[in-house]
Amino acid sequence: MAEFAKNTEEGYSLVADDPRQPSYAKSSVAQFRSYYKDGEYKDYNKEQADEGNWWVATRDPDRWLTPEAQQCDRQPFWVDNGATPPVENAVTPEILAQLAYNRVSVPDTRVTMAPEGTTKVNLPTWAWLDKATFKNVSVTASLNVNGLDIQATTTAKPVSLKLEPGTSDAETYPAGGECRINGDGSIGEAFTRGDADRTPTCGIKYLRSSGASAYKMRATITWQIDWTGSGGAGGDLPDGTFGTTQDVTVQEIQSVNR
Repeated sequence: MAEFAKNTEEGYSLVADDPRQPSYAKSSVAQFRSYYKDGEYKDYNKEQADEGNWWVATRDPDRWLTPEAQQCDRQPFWVDNGATPPVENAVTPEILAQLAYNRVSVPDTRVTMAPEGTTKVNLPTWAWLDKATFKNVSVTASLNVNGLDIQATTTAKPVSLKLEPGTSDAETYPAGGECRINGDGSIGEAFTRGDADRTPTCGIKYLRSSGASAYKMRATITWQIDWTGSGGAGGDLPDGTFGTTQDVTVQEIQSVNR
């Protein structure tokens, strides 16, 4: 309340007292000040300080150039405690959930492989993600001012790993390259001694040497996004996909015939 009044009065003084400012700028700030000080509202509603709050249009700095953000241009307005703000884009648990979605930071999608880094033509390469480092990620956004308390928690849950070998001369396990998450939260299966004759549950078999270079294998995680918020609100948000590229060198198997 006091801050809004202070900012408005200071902004008015800066423009009104500056001889370099054009007349239309002075008229505009004067009209704005008059509306909240002497017009529709009286002295910035200071006497109703415990009965409500000023609402203002606020844009997400990461999305301020989007058409939706540009439409968020409503002048400050008063809302009594407990009343629903009369605007389409008023802050709701779902909007806070979307804000939290933009702040979700998921771990790197670097998979463990066996053999690591260098493999052989026609040799199945195992790939997996360990459950200890691969888990749900949550972010909470909240709005807590006089008489108003709204919050939402957005949770990203890993559901699958997509392997793209970086060449058409390869086969993926399973076919299509999408490895589903296991019941314990891991993806794929760690290679252990004695697994050489088994087919990996998640992996790649390269059919041609990478020569003097390496294939750019891409591993992409699909994260399922949902949210819960104030008043029992909740729902789903669009899945997120995040990936990284790893170099895989593939060599021919050398043999000597006698």
